[in-house]
Amino acid sequence: MGINGFLLDTTVLIDIFRGRMEIIGFIDKLAQDGDLFVCSIPVAEVFSGVRPQELPRVEEFFEAVNYLTIEYRTAKRAGLYRRDFQKKGITLSISDTLIAATAVDFSLTLVTKNVSHFPMKELNIIEHP
Repeated sequence: MGINGFLLDTTVLIDIFRGRMEIIGFIDKLAQDGDLFVCSIPVAEVFSGVRPQELPRVEEFFEAVNYLTIEYRTAKRAGLYRRDFQKKGITLSISDTLIAATAVDFSLTLVTKNVSHFPMKELNIIEHP
């Protein structure tokens, strides 16, 4: 499975919008190795907490990265992830399983601070500083 780029999780986006220089530098380096992507879950999570003065910068960022929609196959994969891990006694949120399924379906590496939220073996993942 080839890697087409990087899917940014909510934790990464929040750090970017808070102006944390270490993550901004880290993301700039990743962008040299592949395209940056977001999907609807982190976008919705960011907008749920955005301050009015941050809105223009947040919208500008989201317009500059690639946006992926969640299709049926991805929603199915996410539901099966949640079901299968629940059977093992591991509770995962639908949000996290949708993000993971998006990364897997599009052959992207997930960039997150919350590696423990994404135990899927087939998921390529980078923990951001």
